[in-house]
Amino acid sequence: MLWQLAVWLFALPPYILPGPLLVIKTWWLAKSLIAQQSLITISETLLGLVIGSLLGCIAALILVLFRPARLWLLPILIISQAIPTFAIAPLLVVWFGYGIGSKVVTAMIMLFFPVTTAFFDGLRRTDKDWLDLAHVMGANSWRCLWHIRLPAALPALGSGLRVAAAIAPIGAIIGEWVGASRGLGFLLLNANARMQIDMMFAVLLSITVFTLVLYYSVDKVLRYTIPWGEIQ
Repeated sequence: MLWQLAVWLFALPPYILPGPLLVIKTWWLAKSLIAQQSLITISETLLGLVIGSLLGCIAALILVLFRPARLWLLPILIISQAIPTFAIAPLLVVWFGYGIGSKVVTAMIMLFFPVTTAFFDGLRRTDKDWLDLAHVMGANSWRCLWHIRLPAALPALGSGLRVAAAIAPIGAIIGEWVGASRGLGFLLLNANARMQIDMMFAVLLSITVFTLVLYYSVDKVLRYTIPWGEIQ
């Protein structure tokens, strides 16, 4: 492996760059602690993903069904992305406390925009010919929404959910960095303060594995539930 080879060739000390063998050894020795803290971060991430995705879908439906709402909801969506999450994370801790609430809200804020915009684009890009044909056959707006616009927009929503699955753990970790006494983010900060670089890499490895598992799990579910949106 190039990583281990670079450590050997340049004789890098562990406090600069630990080799993968040392990282794996550290992960194995601290597996109980990492697993315990992982459960907390996983819970925060999944709650943020589920609640944030539901709110994103509701916001997209409001934007499509109630045109006047776009005047105030769209600016809120843009502002939520213009302000760095780190800038408002301390406020979220003050408002929602040091518990799980502030971490879930931080994750929700990060994934709310991609889910909302993806679903909104899918809903408003429904083939006009399909809608015209449905109206000719006597379908009202609600039937068009349920039977045509929603199924047609689900592949776009799936794209937004995949992005959300990839960034949801970041939101939980950021919330833990700002204020927490447990979780992988807290463990990462604690290792950094003690210059335990090998432990930092072990935690990062755990975060990476969890993110990959979450992403491919969401992707698998979407491929099963929305087969017509799968790219051949």
